[in-house]
Amino acid sequence: MTDRPRVSVVIPAYDRADVVSRAVDSALAQTVDAVEVLVVDDGSTDETAAVVRRFEREDDRVRYLAHETNRGVSAARNTGVEAATGEYVAFLDSDDEWLPRKLDRQLALLDSRGEGWVGAYCDVVTASRPTVGRIAAAVSDKVFRSRAPREGGRELAESLLSMQVFMGPGSTLLAERDALRATGGFDEGLSIYEDWDLVLRLLAAGKVAYVDEPLAVTHFTGDAPAEAYVENDERYLDRNADLVAEVERRGVAVRRAHRMGLVGHFLAEGRFREASAYLDRRAFTRPKDLARLGFWSLLGLRALAAGRTA
Repeated sequence: MTDRPRVSVVIPAYDRADVVSRAVDSALAQTVDAVEVLVVDDGSTDETAAVVRRFEREDDRVRYLAHETNRGVSAARNTGVEAATGEYVAFLDSDDEWLPRKLDRQLALLDSRGEGWVGAYCDVVTASRPTVGRIAAAVSDKVFRSRAPREGGRELAESLLSMQVFMGPGSTLLAERDALRATGGFDEGLSIYEDWDLVLRLLAAGKVAYVDEPLAVTHFTGDAPAEAYVENDERYLDRNADLVAEVERRGVAVRRAHRMGLVGHFLAEGRFREASAYLDRRAFTRPKDLARLGFWSLLGLRALAAGRTA
């Protein structure tokens, strides 16, 4: 590739030889032609390198980068951002894929917004999710979908921090390369919330727009254990302590919302005793929280019946 690409697509990969082709194919199939695809192999021990090298030989838009050892998804994304030459950087997880007009729609929206808008994200649809998960997503969208701002600057930061808006930046975010670099990159000490943490710092520099279309497809591959959420949640909130305090002074219960999220993770694993340690008893007086508790408890009972808990 001789001309500077408009978008650099960063795909972190670790032992993804079986699925990374799908992600790369979807990036190359974008209706935006001026793209480069940077696949960062994070110390894979399978055939990931061979798969990506084949793409690199056949299409000069693909570049293979590698870590000698596994350093984690945040480090891999940081390596990709550092190597990117495009005006914008877009992130795509190696087990996910995009619809062909994903980048086109985001760039068109940003072009229409003008100065001050440094990025855009879109909705997602999840494939390969168990039936109960699909039902949960449908119920959540109808019953719990927040009316909080889904785009902007500080208002979006508040929505994200208080868990009123959920986004999957790892496969949906497109942002100006220079703005991303100015954030200092992904926190390599986070394995969960690392993308939300980056977005909060990006929002300190400019606004992020929202494309109300499911233009990314995520593939369900399971979830991290509840303990991982506890550890990462604490680091995420501590890193953004000043913003948390400011938002809570305005009456938004950020930490309570995060504790409820932890309750959900433990309940869904059937670990009712551990869940109670994070439960705010006032949840029993809030109809939506009661509904959440009921549904999470049903998931936990199902997990116990299936013998999937420790």
